[in-house]
Amino acid sequence: MDSQTIYRRRWVILSVLIVGLLAIVIDNTVLNVAVKTIADPHGGLGASQSQLEWAINSYTLVFAGLLFTFGVVGDKVGRKRMLMIGLALFGIASLLSAYAQTPEQLIFARAAMGLGGAAVMPQTLSIISNVFEPAERPRAIGLWAMAVGLGVATGPVLGGLLLDHFWWGSVFLINVPVTIVGAVLAAILVPESRNREAGGIDYVGVLLSIAGLVLLVYGIVQGGDSTSWLRLGVLGPIVGGLAILALFAWYEARIKHPSLDVRLFRDRRLSASIGAIALVFFGMGGVFFFTSFYLQNVRGYSPLAAGLLTVPFAVGQLLASPRSAGLVQRYGAKATGATGLLVMAVALAGYATLGTASPIWVLGVLFAIQGAAIGVAMPAATAAVMDVLPRERAGAGSALTNVARQVAVALSVAILGSILAEFYRSALSPSLAGLPAAARSAASSSITATQAVAQHLGPAGRSLLDPANTAFVHSMHVTTLIAALLAMTGGLVVLRWMPGRPQRATETVTETAPAPAAASAPASAAPASAATLASADRSYEAELAILEEQHVLEGSDREG
Repeated sequence: MDSQTIYRRRWVILSVLIVGLLAIVIDNTVLNVAVKTIADPHGGLGASQSQLEWAINSYTLVFAGLLFTFGVVGDKVGRKRMLMIGLALFGIASLLSAYAQTPEQLIFARAAMGLGGAAVMPQTLSIISNVFEPAERPRAIGLWAMAVGLGVATGPVLGGLLLDHFWWGSVFLINVPVTIVGAVLAAILVPESRNREAGGIDYVGVLLSIAGLVLLVYGIVQGGDSTSWLRLGVLGPIVGGLAILALFAWYEARIKHPSLDVRLFRDRRLSASIGAIALVFFGMGGVFFFTSFYLQNVRGYSPLAAGLLTVPFAVGQLLASPRSAGLVQRYGAKATGATGLLVMAVALAGYATLGTASPIWVLGVLFAIQGAAIGVAMPAATAAVMDVLPRERAGAGSALTNVARQVAVALSVAILGSILAEFYRSALSPSLAGLPAAARSAASSSITATQAVAQHLGPAGRSLLDPANTAFVHSMHVTTLIAALLAMTGGLVVLRWMPGRPQRATETVTETAPAPAAASAPASAAPASAATLASADRSYEAELAILEEQHVLEGSDREG
């Protein structure tokens, strides 16, 4: 494909990239409203809370571990080719997820979806950087980010609509036609490109990072799923995971082409900025996990209503994120980022005021405040990363922010989910004393399981419903207060070590000026979760995309 043809088709090519990426973005947010249905033993798979955590984290961990490796692979074998392969993998894995018969099958299928998502995500930005000239590139990235934000905002509502009319697997099945269309259009319209100077693939680092994170998360989830954390089955994986991650950090600091350049963390300013990003997504991932159960199990809202109730979160981000760049320019990244984290801590603490019959508008207000806090904090933290790193290390900064985002979501769902389960089991235990041992064990695993046991017992089980709701709300209060304390600590760390006013203020404003008009959330956030996960800050994503394209352009060349 000659350069003139590429130039004429450039906006059509951008549309094709957006179509392919939308499936990944929507899937990460649509799962939030489906967890209650999947946990239902009659209408879903009867998944326990720990299995739901793994359904989210299996995607997130694989995505985080392979994201940058697939970026290098795409540079070597061809970005168009890797984009098509990733879309095909994501579509097939979505089909397997939709028709999973057991929670274990869903977990493995979700991991395969993470594999496909990791193959797609870096290629989209690389192709945009290769197709558009520098003058048009910021606008293209802004449109890409705006479309991603639309997918993030509409995911929960779309999921609710599907679950109100179809079975739970429909939330995954919708990905199949989208990925097919995206792959076919990519084959016809997207030009091939490579970077012949791409570095080597860090196979050892990838394996160590995934193994360490999986073991760590497994141990944390096991702790929340058992009666005691002081067991070999809990402490063994946690210690083993931490040891492997330490080995990973040691190894990455000594090789030429690391998958994650951990040496950058020697700068405390950058560490504080990356920590701020991680804490924002840590709070966001945990909140969406437990509020889904609160809305559907405790308050009795339908999946569609639960999805609509999350809209204030997106609205808060959309209103606040375009203003973050101006706040950073005026007050500096430190003051802006710390304010965002401290306001988020207040919002997280506010969830502890919710009860079984609180006015639902209170939750909407808290969602909006937390969304606005994230909209302010994320661009500020990203601007701090840009300010600390020299221009030639922008790609490494992009890698760090992506990893922080994904790992934070995985650890959030594991840690906060385990705390939630532990306190729920403890609070509900007195109400289960009269049940047989088998029923008592099943009912204590989650509120969905308790309600299923109560339904099975008939009229005798109705006495369990109110205690279950009260126990869940109590455990939610404890969980949110812990998350609020972490966010507050993060705000204080930011005040101490994050850079103040940007040293390259003029350059940063010039490069990121188009972002506020069309910024959006990171496509991989998680539910990714988990999975979703991933995540919905528009200004942040546009700035991050600019970082990525600066890195990708080095040594890249077009092929007809």
